[in-house]
Amino acid sequence: MNIKNSQLEVDNWIKNHGVRYFNELTNMAQLTEEVGEVARIIARRYGEQSEKESDKNKDLGEELADVVFVVLCLANQTGIDLQTAFDKKLDLKTSRDHDRHQSNEKLK
Repeated sequence: MNIKNSQLEVDNWIKNHGVRYFNELTNMAQLTEEVGEVARIIARRYGEQSEKESDKNKDLGEELADVVFVVLCLANQTGIDLQTAFDKKLDLKTSRDHDRHQSNEKLK
């Protein structure tokens, strides 16, 4: 996924369809709400909680996309180049965690 292009697409969508970005605190609250919806689906579909009939048609992919959309909004409005930040994080995780995970007996 090219995050930089995704950030531009979200920014264009906001400019053409939304009036403006919600403020950062509102977007943080929205992000929390969307993550909660993802958690609800995961807990009931893959965890030990029973899934309510009304939740069985919920689309996990759609809820994950909502999370990504709000994260991209927050990155845009706070001036974060998320592609650069993600690439740096992946490099760090690769160098820091490769041997640790390879040696983890719990993962075998």
